[in-house]
Amino acid sequence: MTSQGGAFLFPDQLEPDLDRVQAYWNGLKRGDNDIPFWDDVKFSMKARLARDVMVIETFEDPPRFRFGLVGDDITRRYGAAITGKFTDEVDLHPPIDQLTEQCLATVERRAPTYFRHAPADGIKYSRLVLPLWGNGRIEMLIGAACFY
Repeated sequence: MTSQGGAFLFPDQLEPDLDRVQAYWNGLKRGDNDIPFWDDVKFSMKARLARDVMVIETFEDPPRFRFGLVGDDITRRYGAAITGKFTDEVDLHPPIDQLTEQCLATVERRAPTYFRHAPADGIKYSRLVLPLWGNGRIEMLIGAACFY
């Protein structure tokens, strides 16, 4: 299942790499909370999991998203360093095309979202965005990309 009309529909089954990131996210949940807290996220940038992830800061008024941490594989595939930049300050091409819209959907739904990019030619990948709670709102997001 792919995103249709910006819906970012969640598939019945995730790719194994994205499933590992979601399992990590699920493991961070405290008690009966549906969403983990952002301050529980700890990525070692040398670990395999961290190479294909992004930690994205959220801002409310107006809604904006800043790359707080970007894994090496995403940076390499994107072609430039984007850590510290807002999504509206960079060209959103693979592997981060439609990322602003997906982040908005994740914040609004307070639930994970999914995007799949599968052109006839070019970079084929799937992306997962997961919400993180803090200070009474969705304050951060984990994004992960799986390339094929």
